[in-house]
Amino acid sequence: MLRQIKPKSARSKRALAKQEPLIIENQKTTLLLRGTSSSSLVNDLLTDLHSLRRPYSVKFTKKNDIHPFDDASSLEFFSQKNDASLLVFGNNSKKRPHTLSFIRFFSGKVLDMLELHVVQDTARTLQQFKGEKCKIGVKPLLSFSGAQFESPTPNAYTKAKNVFTDFFRGQETTTVDVEGLQLLISFFAGEDAEDGQKAQIQMRCWRIITKRSGHKVPRVEVEEMGPRIDFRVGRIREAEEGMWKESLKKAKGTEAKTKKNVETDIVGDKVGRIHLGRQDLSELQTRKMKGLKRARDTEGEQDVLELEDVISQDEDEDGGVEVKRQRVA
Repeated sequence: MLRQIKPKSARSKRALAKQEPLIIENQKTTLLLRGTSSSSLVNDLLTDLHSLRRPYSVKFTKKNDIHPFDDASSLEFFSQKNDASLLVFGNNSKKRPHTLSFIRFFSGKVLDMLELHVVQDTARTLQQFKGEKCKIGVKPLLSFSGAQFESPTPNAYTKAKNVFTDFFRGQETTTVDVEGLQLLISFFAGEDAEDGQKAQIQMRCWRIITKRSGHKVPRVEVEEMGPRIDFRVGRIREAEEGMWKESLKKAKGTEAKTKKNVETDIVGDKVGRIHLGRQDLSELQTRKMKGLKRARDTEGEQDVLELEDVISQDEDEDGGVEVKRQRVA
């Protein structure tokens, strides 16, 4: 839907250069859209998700006649136009009430989709909780509880864990300030009901509070901040195998180099193996003693040879076994 136009000015050339793939990608931008029949609950939840993702989110208030699982061309247009790889679409209908669809893009095309239905009875928005809220741009802690998330076979819950991690993880950093740990987002999924109904995914947001304890380690408390959402898993659109493998590729030079012959034992100590070449012991430096001089050794070998010559001559002349001891000067 977007025409490929050659840049005619330096400004347009810089704009196109920003959209080219990078070795280290920027922070993912999230778009939040609503459909033509969106409910007030869905609109409030979209606002809450926007507040949790700020400043890396853009929320549109205009209604859009879009059906993600039927035709995703409009969503791809929004993704390319705003350079966004994550999108949340909210809609409400009689067949699928209070629905939030999480959509991921790769190279401007839809990668996969996950549809979640909000349970209206237990849902509470961010404004319904009293107390202080977290600051903008805080990197959250994510917690996933339940055997459904750790299943060895891919299912809807492992897909939800992957999508939520990609949505809330924030910017990648090597160091984290302890005072910046102010938000905890927990997800819990129990077992399926006996009547065959699938387990719900419970999302809770907590504000981490540190207080004085009289010691170096502070006392940590958590207070529910909102929003509180219970999801029921709906439709899923898996990614194509070729596109999925292409999205997991990493640029050369970004992977950590492994050190050879370095291991860590059970205790946690680092153990390394060193390979040395063959040593030449003839050049080994020893103590300088007169008895170990090479000149004395050669003279001793000459004395033994002369003594053997004398013994052999006596044996040939006399025919006996007489040994004479001579001192050779």
